[in-house]
Amino acid sequence: MSYEVLARKYRPSNFDQVIGQEHIVEAIANGINQKRLHQAYIFSGTRGIGKTTLARILAKCLNCEATDLPSSNPCNQCTNCSEIRIGRSVDFLEIDAASNTQVEKMRDLIETVEYKPAKGRYKVYLIDEVHMLSTASFNALLKTLEEPPSHVVFIFATTNPEKIPKTVQSRCLQLNLKTVNESLLIDHIKSILKTEKIKFDDISVSLIANSAKGSVRDGLTLLDQAIAHGDGELNEAKVKRLLGTIDDSLLFDLIDSVIEGNGKITFDILSKIEELSPAYDLILRDIISTLHKVSLQQVLGNSNSKAIGELADKIDKEFCQLLYEIAMNAYAKFSVHPDPKEALEICLLRMLTFNPLQKLSESNEEDKSAPEKKNFKTEHTPAENKVKEKDASDNHANNDSSKSDIELKNNADWIRFFKSMSISPFARNYYGNMSFLSYKNYELSLIIEDSVGDVPENIEIEFTSELKSMLSKNIKIKYKIGKVTDSPIEIQSKLKQESLDEAQSNIKNDESIQKFVKKFKGSIKDDSIKPVK
Repeated sequence: MSYEVLARKYRPSNFDQVIGQEHIVEAIANGINQKRLHQAYIFSGTRGIGKTTLARILAKCLNCEATDLPSSNPCNQCTNCSEIRIGRSVDFLEIDAASNTQVEKMRDLIETVEYKPAKGRYKVYLIDEVHMLSTASFNALLKTLEEPPSHVVFIFATTNPEKIPKTVQSRCLQLNLKTVNESLLIDHIKSILKTEKIKFDDISVSLIANSAKGSVRDGLTLLDQAIAHGDGELNEAKVKRLLGTIDDSLLFDLIDSVIEGNGKITFDILSKIEELSPAYDLILRDIISTLHKVSLQQVLGNSNSKAIGELADKIDKEFCQLLYEIAMNAYAKFSVHPDPKEALEICLLRMLTFNPLQKLSESNEEDKSAPEKKNFKTEHTPAENKVKEKDASDNHANNDSSKSDIELKNNADWIRFFKSMSISPFARNYYGNMSFLSYKNYELSLIIEDSVGDVPENIEIEFTSELKSMLSKNIKIKYKIGKVTDSPIEIQSKLKQESLDEAQSNIKNDESIQKFVKKFKGSIKDDSIKPVK
């Protein structure tokens, strides 16, 4: 006996067995029960979500012999139901538009419309991938579609409804099928595996459902492959190898190294991932998915994954969005890149390049290499040496003096000091929203709002490095939760608003400008007034 693939074996035979399309099932069933049958239907949606299956169930509902009238619950036992199921019914014509695009084929079909059904109540015409019909074929079908005989029902299935002419769409009842929710697909696959008495684990099923991308047929086809690959059972390692899925821990380590700005570790991890032979576009897609989860965790706190939580705490929100944007741009251009590996590598290099911590580490490396540059000796006369020693001591004294001139006694000092700092927008956004508390014994105390949360490690490293550069001392930062008032950003915003108010006031009080406006019956938009910088 030949093997029947799971996608065909477990194809729904009635509306109750259809998963993920409750809105469509309810609309069709109610129409049948209320005797409100439409003359033509369009089932649209992506591949493998049940368009043809629903069309066959509808045909059985219309022609089931177990009831005197069309019923939303076909018996699946009578001759009509059985013939429709196996594709041998003379009253159910299933046509592939992809191989019957010519207008002559459509005219032949139209000629059969007038003949009454041989056995059932209705003649049902299912045209699959109807969007592939030619314009002439659609035009030939229009009149019949608008006023078909009472015994005829048309069903059009398509993955691309936009290509169907509006004149055809307006004559049909269009029902849009949704992709199937992953949790529903997982439950469906598990029920099939239990029925087939196949050993499985939850991770394997989740991997298959995730790879199906909402398509039931794709999910069951992958399930067939996985069972064959696993010698009659589902095994996590073998399913990952089959699907080219990488270990989540490696993916998290890769993103973590990008956040840390460590290029060497990033490409070492990428080499380990390459050993698993995954497709490069899948790696990038998984990176995008992970960054999406991290972003949601930062705002909603909805992830149960410890690794996602740790990444969300470590990465700055703005930088996370930047990484997501870089990854999305790379993925959009992936198909046109001559080398997939290079496309992924350049994406990671861009992420590292725009990392503020990477900039900081590069500047630190330059500082460390500076003493080595001083090893070159130049001979000078004793007189020249004395002059240079005097200049050096004077410069040193001046530098020490300028460092000692910096005072941090109050919030005003802190605002001036903060304004002179050379830090990234990320660090400026964090520390600019803190107010000064105290500075003594090389310890800077700042007030921070409770809602801000912990300062990311890379941002704090950048800030303390700049403090050391400006004060020539290692400064310890202490945070105190409290009400922030008169922070540098708040003060800057107030000053900007005051300047804007003053500019608007000057415009309104300037007689010459007002006379000009009045003369030409014009007006001045408030948002067009800018203060003089």
